[in-house]
Amino acid sequence: MLAGVEAQHVASFVSDASSDDKSVDDMADQIVDRLYDRVLTSTGMLQDEDLDSTVLGKPAAGLGSRSLMVPPSSSAHLPMVPAQPNFMPGTLVNSGINQPPGMHCVQAVVLNAEVATKKKKGFKIVDGKEIPFNLFSKKEPLKAKVIKNDKYPQTITSNTGDANWETVHVTFETNGKFPYLEGMSLGIIAPGPDKKGQTPAAIRLYSIASSAVGDNENSKTVSLCVKRVVELDGKFANREKGEDKSDKAGTCFPDNKVYRGVASNYICDLNIGDEVLITGPVGTEMLLPDDPDSVFIMLATGTGIAPMRSYLRLLFNDKAGAAPDGSRKFKGLAWLFMGVPYMKSMLYDDENQEYAKKYPDQYRYEYAISREDKNAAGQKMYIQTKIAEYAEEVWDLLQYKKTHVFMCGLKGMESGMKEALEPMAKKAGIDWDTQVKEWKKAGRWHVEVY
Repeated sequence: MLAGVEAQHVASFVSDASSDDKSVDDMADQIVDRLYDRVLTSTGMLQDEDLDSTVLGKPAAGLGSRSLMVPPSSSAHLPMVPAQPNFMPGTLVNSGINQPPGMHCVQAVVLNAEVATKKKKGFKIVDGKEIPFNLFSKKEPLKAKVIKNDKYPQTITSNTGDANWETVHVTFETNGKFPYLEGMSLGIIAPGPDKKGQTPAAIRLYSIASSAVGDNENSKTVSLCVKRVVELDGKFANREKGEDKSDKAGTCFPDNKVYRGVASNYICDLNIGDEVLITGPVGTEMLLPDDPDSVFIMLATGTGIAPMRSYLRLLFNDKAGAAPDGSRKFKGLAWLFMGVPYMKSMLYDDENQEYAKKYPDQYRYEYAISREDKNAAGQKMYIQTKIAEYAEEVWDLLQYKKTHVFMCGLKGMESGMKEALEPMAKKAGIDWDTQVKEWKKAGRWHVEVY
């Protein structure tokens, strides 16, 4: 119970909150926030070192440590406060205000308050940690600017002859207003109209391709890996014959009915200095675990490489992932299986080759080129075909409780994994589908397909 002036403070909190016509939940949140601030500022009552560093707006320790600054968290237990002595009636401690005779006042003390379930706009509690989530919405998006990426040109693939050959790497300046973690996604609001005639177009989500500190490692940018969607003479068309115009890459199909993806073509045609509207960040399915001894088996097709690139930048490139002795904080194994139709479609091969060369004991890199390579049996080399070549080794790694599987790309990847590894499960007397359910329940099986 709060007594005396403390109760009056609560009453004023409620009054203030009510004046803003807020919901009951918002009012409760505001009250807890203010009481929380009062406790933190009480002299001699809290020991800061007992609080998780994230709560105080400092980077957390371990693999997940970033230069990402998170506002004070609501997910901590407040330290125990020493019991106060009995106070004389008629005197309000530390106030200098006398109370009417006979009234007994005690100082309000918060003991081990649990506020982990308190809702906080723009943040979400995941595995006991507060992460940025949906900071920007369609109603209130972030305006970001396209900037030059010093490492890559905008188009990072070569013409294969296919209509949809182009994939771009685009970097946006956010001025540090868009914190995110590896594995998250953001939304792009294209001008439209889209398939349904909406203007602006419905939000299109894209997996973020940069690590939390961004390609420039200053926590002020975010990058995407986007394939230009172009379909000829298909079910849908937004350009009749003779209407298609040349895109930024110089591709044009005047003799066909053409469907151009509204968001992807908008992004691919952006120029340096253009402003875009961004929402998010969202998505917690693909977040990395903090354990530095983990094993990551990653499967990606096409632009599904985006979250994998974000992981690998943290694990093997960024200063944020470096240990004080010059090694990496990550001590486990990362193994990427990448699938594309042509070698000209291979994305970030330079980075992956560099990691494999520099960290041969911690990083393995395999790729499957479906329209150019075949296995020993003469079969096209799809990603599951490549995994099958390492089936025994992959199966053994999956028995390790710190192994996580990450898949991103086309639908059907899970069935491909089953095709490659189910024989190993049967050999061990294990039902594959049941085993996968157990891995999902344990938080070790992460899938994002489209």
